[in-house]
Amino acid sequence: MPTLLEQEPTVVIPPRHSAPPPAPVRPRRRRPSLAFVEVAVLAVLALALAVLALRRSTATAAAGAAPFSAPIPERVAPAVRGQEVAQLASPPSVPRRITRSYATKVIVNLEVVEKTMRLADGVEYAFWTFGGTVPGSFIRVREGDQVELRLKNHPGSTVPHNIDLHAVTGPGGGAEASLAVPGQESVFRFTALNPGLYAYHCAFAPASLHVANGMYGLILVEPREGMPAVDREYYVMQGDFYTRGAHGAPGLQPFDMAKAVAEQPDYVVFNGSVGSLTGDNALKARTGETVRLFVGNGGPNLTSSFHVIGEVFDNVFTEGGTTAQHNVQTTSIPPGGAAIVEFRTETPGKLVLVDHALFRAFNKGTVGLMQVEGEPRGGAFAGPVPAPGAAGR
Repeated sequence: MPTLLEQEPTVVIPPRHSAPPPAPVRPRRRRPSLAFVEVAVLAVLALALAVLALRRSTATAAAGAAPFSAPIPERVAPAVRGQEVAQLASPPSVPRRITRSYATKVIVNLEVVEKTMRLADGVEYAFWTFGGTVPGSFIRVREGDQVELRLKNHPGSTVPHNIDLHAVTGPGGGAEASLAVPGQESVFRFTALNPGLYAYHCAFAPASLHVANGMYGLILVEPREGMPAVDREYYVMQGDFYTRGAHGAPGLQPFDMAKAVAEQPDYVVFNGSVGSLTGDNALKARTGETVRLFVGNGGPNLTSSFHVIGEVFDNVFTEGGTTAQHNVQTTSIPPGGAAIVEFRTETPGKLVLVDHALFRAFNKGTVGLMQVEGEPRGGAFAGPVPAPGAAGR
């Protein structure tokens, strides 16, 4: 039996003497009215305008907010003029703003010092430091500067040290070129190509141990156009510490490797010790002033949820980068990371700096204070008011 494809077509042959079929009657065509033509023309114009608008919006999105559209710049070291010695600052202080409009050679003299210092009341710890403080000295340079970093390792140190600056684009962030044994000095150069706020730390093996002992700090690379002036600038850096004794156990406490590996710190603190930013050491401001905090996280393990109780951050430069978010309550800072937060103070009183992982704050030490003086500004806070109906009781 043939398949459908194998069947021959059926041909119908009309009879020989049949009359031809009558010709079909074609309907009489009507010319379109003028109104119909106008409507059609308007519809075509509207469609054309819609297509043009869609193309323009697509082009605008591609040039602006389209994902993965940011170009990767090619950065080249500029010519430098003269040289200067960097003015370093110990926390919570910050070196003065850079006002020059050109790149120069900046000499950074930094010494590694191993020293025993206060971790909490009645508790001491053998810290390893850059410049004698935890965190280490704040370094401030300008985009395009040629930085000559001279790292000395104090003769009293027990081990070699080096420095890895996250602002460096080169092997180990400079660690391979900066190794210094006790009593010696290393020198290396780099160009600060990328603006932003960057962490630095010791990277001599085991790097985790050196960081856990307090070897970290911040370097700010100001953009070529500079940074807007503010009334106050402060340097705050968080770190987690692991001691043989429990939190508050008195005396000199040695480092506990098992707790560090388990990520179970006994202390989580700002600027190297419990209470470093309280009492006489509280940060200061007046109402109506603008405040810029350079905030870092040395780790070595925990991410910081940085928050100021009683303020909203007007600007947050997340990850230490150069793009701001606005009206932020809490910002995350990973180990080895940083952020710049800015706000204006409106209300007198105490602002409380915390890691908003609150058991760390109130049980392990990440609490600081900013004392704000002056008159209330802008009607921001009215204070307590009578409860409804209280006057008639």
